[in-house]
Amino acid sequence: MSDLLATGASGVRAYQTALTTISENIANAGTAGYSRRATALKEVVAPGGVSASTSVGTGMGVVVNGIVRSADTFRAADVRSSSADLARSETGVAWLDRIQTALTGNQLGDRLTGFFNAAQAIAADPTASTPRAAFLEAGTSVANAFSATGKALDQVSADLDGTAENAVTTLSGLGTALAKVNDGLGRTAAGSNAAAALADQRDQILEQMSAITDVSVSTDAAGRASVRLGTATGPVLVAGNDAGAVTYVRSDEGAVSFAIHRDGTSVALVPSGGALAGITDGAQRIVAARAQLNTIATAFGDGVNAVQAQGRDLDGNPGAAMFAAGDTPTDLTLALTDPRGVAAASVGAGTRDNGNLKALGALRTAGAFEGNTTGLISDNAAALASRQQIAEAQSAIRDGAVAARDSVSGVNLDSEAVNLMRFQQAYSASSRVIQVARETLQSILDIR
Repeated sequence: MSDLLATGASGVRAYQTALTTISENIANAGTAGYSRRATALKEVVAPGGVSASTSVGTGMGVVVNGIVRSADTFRAADVRSSSADLARSETGVAWLDRIQTALTGNQLGDRLTGFFNAAQAIAADPTASTPRAAFLEAGTSVANAFSATGKALDQVSADLDGTAENAVTTLSGLGTALAKVNDGLGRTAAGSNAAAALADQRDQILEQMSAITDVSVSTDAAGRASVRLGTATGPVLVAGNDAGAVTYVRSDEGAVSFAIHRDGTSVALVPSGGALAGITDGAQRIVAARAQLNTIATAFGDGVNAVQAQGRDLDGNPGAAMFAAGDTPTDLTLALTDPRGVAAASVGAGTRDNGNLKALGALRTAGAFEGNTTGLISDNAAALASRQQIAEAQSAIRDGAVAARDSVSGVNLDSEAVNLMRFQQAYSASSRVIQVARETLQSILDIR
């Protein structure tokens, strides 16, 4: 009779735990990062498989063998990998879009066209002051467009620095948080709700890391994660309870680099995925765009000044420089302010001559300033469109990876409802076993 009571009591305790676990699943069905849990039950068998009070081989009830967390390490790794690829492309798209805005926002190509067209207007009447003034005004516009475009690219670079600093700070903070979770996993009993909750936190942190850079993860028997960044042989950021810090540097030439500082040593980090890789791509694009813009600005300013020098102004003097460059080639300003100083005439010709304007037209063709500017913008636009297409494909891949992971770890409310009724019935049946045992015992006592 005592065996019957013990068996019923063990069932009540076990199924109460199972019901609590199912309730936890249902309550957290919409919680991000939550993995479904199940109560593992184990039969209590008498030593040797024989009951202590009889010679019949029977069990002695049921006990909870632990809380099982539903998770698939391979599918979780697929989510991290696809997240890193997508984050790189999305970050690259963001910076390509910023570059495109910088290149097109000041209408540099239109200003160049307006400048050369204004020069042709002087040819109709080289001595007239109005077209000469309009030409200088067009020169001011093109100089301002070069300067504003260069400053816009510089602002993109500055913003990229800020984004990169925030990213490495966040990554370092995630490493520290993961080390604390590792410490908790080492102190928590396996198969407990606390261990499952810590494992959920661990996986959430790892997924957040993968959005910043590609990660390679290994776990020990306690579930503690060791993390390498970049590749499977990349530098270690987190090992056990120890975490390093990530830093960012951009050289004067615009090249970016990352490093991990841990245990008194510094190791270069070369990300191939995540936002850091996208930042690296963006920095390279900014450097390339800046270099091309500088080349166009230098060729334009020097070329126009050279044409001016070989001609004669309305006073018969050699033409003065029209443009002056500042700290950078794009920092152009209009140095010529007197319309009479426009050198439209060739050497030895009269004031009504427009021969030197033909040299300016030849410079326009040979220098291909408008075409090079259009090409710079078009190349960046093509790269942006291509990267957007890649990002769309990678987004679909990541969605598939997340769906595959969630099919294992996600909470299915229909299944949980079925389990809830099943364990509720088992709990009621165990309670009934206890009641029957008590009634039987009472009947025996009443007979005596």
